[in-house]
Amino acid sequence: MKSYHRVLAIAGSDSGGGAGIQADIKAISACGCFATTAITAITAQNTVGVLDIHPIPIDTLKKQMEAVLGDIGTDCVKIGMLHNSETILTVQEVLGRFQITNIVLDPVMVATSGNQLLQSEAIETLKHVLIPAVRVITPNLPEAEILLGEKILHQDDFPLRAQQLGKRYKVSVLLKAGHLHDRDLIDVFYNYENNETLELKSKRILTNNMHGTGCTLSSALSAFLARGYDLNEAVCKAKDYVNNAIVEGANYQIGKGHGPVKHFYDYWNILLSSK
Repeated sequence: MKSYHRVLAIAGSDSGGGAGIQADIKAISACGCFATTAITAITAQNTVGVLDIHPIPIDTLKKQMEAVLGDIGTDCVKIGMLHNSETILTVQEVLGRFQITNIVLDPVMVATSGNQLLQSEAIETLKHVLIPAVRVITPNLPEAEILLGEKILHQDDFPLRAQQLGKRYKVSVLLKAGHLHDRDLIDVFYNYENNETLELKSKRILTNNMHGTGCTLSSALSAFLARGYDLNEAVCKAKDYVNNAIVEGANYQIGKGHGPVKHFYDYWNILLSSK
């Protein structure tokens, strides 16, 4: 019998479908893995903003994780929106009990719309409890500044800041440059496991459809790690996938705000071209 490569996504639900657990499932599937989920919170959300957040009861979150890990298992875990300290502690406890170490954490703190998704008191818990227990973190610029406790002003600072984050928290770091305004984007990956630094260059794409790019990138990275790629290869493949998803989705319009990327661009292109 064949077996699937499996990724467990632990994150909040986005009713608009562009980010959160919905984006995770799409990206994990598009990158060749079987997606399972543990939902941390339900949001009332669309392309314009987050209207409401309802945390899932802690015992229900724990049972979701135990149900998946106790039966299906996983090859990698992707963690997104956690919302509060109790959720963070619960996720860390269950993953530790199941001895899961191949973990990608997207330290989600603020949505693209500007809405706060992680309570302020939970940031310290994230720093000191969860980040040291994961393999890779994928912060954007504002998240990296919070984790470092200082501003990052220029693209040239990224390699040093990624290394500082990695060495402080003993974790590999994919530092995303999307919040800068340079014409070229240069994400920086610091591989804590071999002390290497990679610069991942791409052209900035002028589009309003960027909702869920962080969720999509971390989920794609998790999928490639689940498939057995080493860290550097997985990061490069995830970056290429997200770039293509942004390019292919740039000219679509859905909703009145920030639209999503086109997660299944390969399949849809084949499907539509066959008509």
